[in-house]
Amino acid sequence: MQKSAKGLYLYGFQPIFKLKSNKMNKAELIDAMAAGANLTKADAKKALDAFVNATSGALKKGDRVALVGFGSFSVSKRAARKGRNPQTGKEINISAKKVVKFKAGAELTKKVK
Repeated sequence: MQKSAKGLYLYGFQPIFKLKSNKMNKAELIDAMAAGANLTKADAKKALDAFVNATSGALKKGDRVALVGFGSFSVSKRAARKGRNPQTGKEINISAKKVVKFKAGAELTKKVK
């Protein structure tokens, strides 16, 4: 699928969904999924919610989620560090935390170029 300012295209042919702006929100993604997979919007919403829940659960356990050709989601640990408050310039301590990373796959990178 390709995205342009005019809409979301399935395999470069007719637009399957017209975008309102240059960014896609959840409702627009559900509409595009429904149109692209010939599903109802309710089924597309259930599918998207199931994907988000399954991915979130796997990442919470520390697993890596890999979608061949699309990319992979993983969790990385960010160490504690010192920072500065931009308003006051005062030094602050930033605690360690886990962050979610996404690495685009080769096919996705190729389609975006």
